[in-house]
Amino acid sequence: MTSSVESDWVSRFADEVIAEADRRAPGKPIVCASGLSPSGPIHLGNLREVMTPHLVADEIRRRGRECVHIISWDDYDRYRKVPAGVDEAWAEHIGKPLTAVPAPPGSSFPNWAEHYKAAMIDSLAELGVVFRGISQTEMYTSGAYRDQILLAMRQRAKIDEILGRYRTKAAAPASKPETDQAAAEAAEGSGAASEDDGSAATGYYPYKPYCTACNKDFTTVTAYDDETTEMSFTCGACGHSETVLLKDFNHGKLVWKVDWPMRWAFEGVVFEPSGVDHSSPGSSFVVGGQIVREVFGGEQPIGPMYAFVGIVGMAKMSSSKGGVPTPADAMRIMEAPLLRWLYARRRPNQSFKVAFDQEIQRLYDEWDSLAAKAAAGTAPPADAIAYDRARRTAEVELPVTPRPLPYRMLASVADITTGEPTQMLRILHEIDPVRPIDSLDEVRPRLDKATAWAAEQLPADQRTRVLDKPDLELLDSLDADQRRSLDLLVAGLDEHWSLDGLTTLVYGVPKQMLGLPADVKPTPELKVVQRTFFVLLYRLLVGKETGPRLPTLLLASGAERVRALLSGS
Repeated sequence: MTSSVESDWVSRFADEVIAEADRRAPGKPIVCASGLSPSGPIHLGNLREVMTPHLVADEIRRRGRECVHIISWDDYDRYRKVPAGVDEAWAEHIGKPLTAVPAPPGSSFPNWAEHYKAAMIDSLAELGVVFRGISQTEMYTSGAYRDQILLAMRQRAKIDEILGRYRTKAAAPASKPETDQAAAEAAEGSGAASEDDGSAATGYYPYKPYCTACNKDFTTVTAYDDETTEMSFTCGACGHSETVLLKDFNHGKLVWKVDWPMRWAFEGVVFEPSGVDHSSPGSSFVVGGQIVREVFGGEQPIGPMYAFVGIVGMAKMSSSKGGVPTPADAMRIMEAPLLRWLYARRRPNQSFKVAFDQEIQRLYDEWDSLAAKAAAGTAPPADAIAYDRARRTAEVELPVTPRPLPYRMLASVADITTGEPTQMLRILHEIDPVRPIDSLDEVRPRLDKATAWAAEQLPADQRTRVLDKPDLELLDSLDADQRRSLDLLVAGLDEHWSLDGLTTLVYGVPKQMLGLPADVKPTPELKVVQRTFFVLLYRLLVGKETGPRLPTLLLASGAERVRALLSGS
């Protein structure tokens, strides 16, 4: 868990953003920003691009200040490649705007971008993220950026000069780009002519038209007149050539290293984080800081470089790979407040991993422990603040499970019963005789998350299946002490039939076998005897030497079935 002495990074950034906003534009709404490309599944690494400004903007709104969090959907970016799992026929659309590419097969959405935006929008709603979405397709095709585009074209020599400051010292990327924006930067490289940077043999142009014939961006601007805004271009894909008046032409966009700083100035962005792949010399963030000042008369946002987010057991995520976990994937197995907490408790420059394996059980234990401390007022201040940010926003309190039973217990119950509701309710009803659970709704949505985890993430060789009949061969091989220990357990089932009672029973039988009192503290000898007893129970109940916690397993199996499997009758 994050150190309790660590300062609350969200509050610290909120202080800085408020002070900077008051310096730049006192009295105006404060603008925090994110940018997302719906070129494919928007994964848990991309979510940090959203959660960092969301948490800061939320803190600012909690203080009573007006603050808007904008998410720019980079849906006017080019379609770069066919992702894994999609028909290679989609390669014919490479070079088109994402909003002009058909949605993946089987989708009901009108285009590629809307398909991937929709899933993220739903996830952000579940996470309590309030934002104003801006479609870059709508902004460019409506002419909203016309003045900025014409300014950039007039200042193309200045922009080229700024880019030139880095051309001789920009090195090749040390690793594969993590985002589409980083991929665009890699394509721009050291400033040599490329399909992305607007360079051509006839000069540098920071504007990239989409061909009006084939709708692709394999175009080269061949001439431009500042006075008339007459622009000529040719298409390398279909051979089409055209001359247009840029002041009336809305079928293209600024290249990325100019587009981003243009938006900073246009939206008045005060706070926007960026990934570590934007921190190198010549990167879009570094170059953009100079372009926004020297060309657009604006200021670069403040904001941290954020570290990558990984998955337990997986390498760093890249949206170019198939099967990358998304926020929706994570929220199939964990509640939204827990996912928020993972992003809230770590400083942006700290990397962390999201657990999809059995580590999620430990993570939930940690979360429940923090919840108990927060309720009792004993949580360290920074931890209590992170917990509060996870549970609620300035606008809403996120739904929680009324009776948050331990996740590992619910996962075990779901595993043993294969998610059958009647059997799950029977087991959960018997866990606590004083406060019996009478409806599964009392343990939802956590139960649903644990059930999904058991069904989708638990490896097949770790699933639990209670034996249908006694292992008579094993029972016949037991010595007198082993037989006696089983008899003691069976004899105590009725009296101890609850989760706490069975916990006392399974740990107490080895103590009885050694002639020790029930409240004796564990000794090395006792631990060995207990472990040997537990292995015997697992072998007789599930045919393996390990399994879910024995009290849960016993409850799930039912008293009569346990008696039959342990006694052979």
